[in-house]
Amino acid sequence: MPAAPTPTTTRRRRLGVDADHEHYKWWALSCTSLGMLLATVNSGTLVIALPDLEKALGVSLLTLVWVILAFMIASTVLVLTFGRLSDLFGRKRAFVAGFAVFTLASLGAGFATGGTDLILWRIVQGIGGALLFANASALVTDAFPREQLGVAMGTNVMVAGIGLVLGPVLGGALVQISWHWVFWFNVPLGLAGTLWAGLVLQELVRPELDRRFDWWGTVTFVLGLTGLTLGISRGGIVGWNDALTIGSLIAAVILLPAFVAIERRAAAPMLDLSLFADRGFAAATGAAFLSGLSRFALTFVFVLYFQGALGDDPILAGVKLAPLALGMLVSSPLAGAYADRHGARTLAAAGLIVSAVGMAGMTTLGTGTSYWWSALWLLVAGLGSGMFNSPNTAAMMGSVPVHRRGIAGGTRMMLQNTGSVLSIAFVLAIITAAVPTKVLLSIFSGVSSGISDAALQPFIHNMHLALWVLTATSVAGAAVSLLRPKAVGSARAQAGEAVAA
Repeated sequence: MPAAPTPTTTRRRRLGVDADHEHYKWWALSCTSLGMLLATVNSGTLVIALPDLEKALGVSLLTLVWVILAFMIASTVLVLTFGRLSDLFGRKRAFVAGFAVFTLASLGAGFATGGTDLILWRIVQGIGGALLFANASALVTDAFPREQLGVAMGTNVMVAGIGLVLGPVLGGALVQISWHWVFWFNVPLGLAGTLWAGLVLQELVRPELDRRFDWWGTVTFVLGLTGLTLGISRGGIVGWNDALTIGSLIAAVILLPAFVAIERRAAAPMLDLSLFADRGFAAATGAAFLSGLSRFALTFVFVLYFQGALGDDPILAGVKLAPLALGMLVSSPLAGAYADRHGARTLAAAGLIVSAVGMAGMTTLGTGTSYWWSALWLLVAGLGSGMFNSPNTAAMMGSVPVHRRGIAGGTRMMLQNTGSVLSIAFVLAIITAAVPTKVLLSIFSGVSSGISDAALQPFIHNMHLALWVLTATSVAGAAVSLLRPKAVGSARAQAGEAVAA
């Protein structure tokens, strides 16, 4: 008589491996890397398609800018909230939901018929992005031992670099078919990510039992940051004496300090200010904010420079942007491995200095400059970016206790994305100052081939001024990065892990 089947032979095999398997960390990394790829490809394809969107939908310059900012603001203001919710209800669940929401919004955005509904779909995309951003670094940190965290973060940044290379080139090709495909291309990638994360990821940390939620902090932060961004971006285009511009800035001045005051007193704050008692975490988050402020607008500036001032078509402009992402692709994994052995303090600061050198070199570019100079300075800035990102993220996430990694990851992304949002808004305000409206519209729609070099000079001058501001911000970020302790680890994090064990 045959033996009864054992539980091992009858159990249905699931995709991936168990959470305690030595290779689970790589399965988890594949999920977060796919999320990074989705986010960066989407960003690159959309930026390169802005001139075509302006022509196809007939939207205003301010509306066009808010197609970008809507996603960034939504993902920024919600990333802390979702980081807190993932600590309460589970990081896997939130991450899978992020893929699903982002995919649905991408499908809807492709069917948009005007600027308003496109912005609304971009807000929904931002909600999905916030779910992904708030949990990606926490999932990786949960899965990897501290001594391999730099390599893991470096891999994520390397994948982001691949997305940044593919995004603009792919965007240039897609808009030749139709601008709708800039959004619809995300759908199969998002579906794959939803299924993959749902099957592979597992919850490694038990959710917190304290279910209190900081509603007042959430509301004041959402309204305050939106007011600040709207005021700055609108002021540069419409005018600083505009009633809505002034009202938005006043709201920001009132609500953002109120947010900090609320967080100091809240029983379960959205932004856990006690995390900043760790000097390593505080310096790393400050550097991440200044890094986002100094570097995010570079792609935006060079799309206007290549397509607007130089008159390149979208595909050529996308190819020309590739050195920026290639620099990240080369330096990120190397920087992560180096930081695992020697610490992140000096390397992260050096990365921001290298980026500053690249941006300072960009101030020599004009309408008649050879492309090879643009390629050189973009490559240098990309190398610096890769040198900074993975070591800084690994050091930040490794400095907090296990059970606070969701909110810590949310805090990191909130501050970095806040810098990115303000980067676009400030650069836009600088670039548009004193440039004739007709010239601006031609540059933003990518049809400036009939404009003389003399007419383009105010734009080039403002571009140089914006790049100097970004350079100074990057140097300031390097100084902040050096404020962290010289030690690789954090006694506080180690104590938290001992308690969790």
